[in-house]
Amino acid sequence: MDLIDVQETRVPSTRAEISVGPSEKVLAGGTWLFSVPETGLTGLVDITRLGWAPVTRTESALVIAATCTVAELSRLTPLALRTDPVRAGSGEESHPDPFALFWQCANSFLASFKIWNMATVGGNIALALPAGPMISLAVSLDAEALIWMPQGGERRIPVADLVTGVMQTALAPGEVLREIAIPLASLESRAGFRRIALNDLGRTGTLVIARRAPTGETVFTVTGGTSHPVQLRFDGLPSAKVLQALVLAIDCWYDDAHGSPDWRRAMSVRFAEQLRLELA
Repeated sequence: MDLIDVQETRVPSTRAEISVGPSEKVLAGGTWLFSVPETGLTGLVDITRLGWAPVTRTESALVIAATCTVAELSRLTPLALRTDPVRAGSGEESHPDPFALFWQCANSFLASFKIWNMATVGGNIALALPAGPMISLAVSLDAEALIWMPQGGERRIPVADLVTGVMQTALAPGEVLREIAIPLASLESRAGFRRIALNDLGRTGTLVIARRAPTGETVFTVTGGTSHPVQLRFDGLPSAKVLQALVLAIDCWYDDAHGSPDWRRAMSVRFAEQLRLELA
């Protein structure tokens, strides 16, 4: 798609050079930005040259840069948490359940290798489409977003609160999503994943992820079929009756060509119960 109104593309190399005007947008991967008409868009701010490491580890979190691509994310394994070298083929490279989510959510794009190598984690989250699988991943693992403010400050917000509606976020004008931080504690949980679409290559109808921590806390995350992510959190494993009632009570089901609200609701109830039994 030609962005015929764009007059300038700026490529900042430092944070001090980042500024986003009222008729400008941040360019990360651009796989959506270049696919639709953007009337009135006069400028792009390309943040892909800032040199952010795709994935880093702190004492408490696995930090994923906003410019980390889907391809890079899909390759994450438990080795990302290791501070000592592990010999290839040593038997320590298998994917425990939480790390399987990285591949499962990346694969939910159902996109070509070209998209995987261009689309970014931050771009998918900031776009805030219901079927955004990076939203599903981040929210299910209780990730927190670091946001750079236009005057030089920064703030943090749970990704669950960052996405507020269909293509709506809590980002203020001029703010830039810098990274998301996944607590290492979330990666100690057992996890399960369910997704469905109306056809084999269709957009997500609903996506349910369940995660149970060593403490017993259990979290069900419903996305894909809702206008914003929904989390159901329990101190322990809920009963089938309680879980079903809470999923049925969700009131923000999305309605489009990829699924009706009734169907999305029914499948989410089914998936939630399957995952409850699986984690039990």
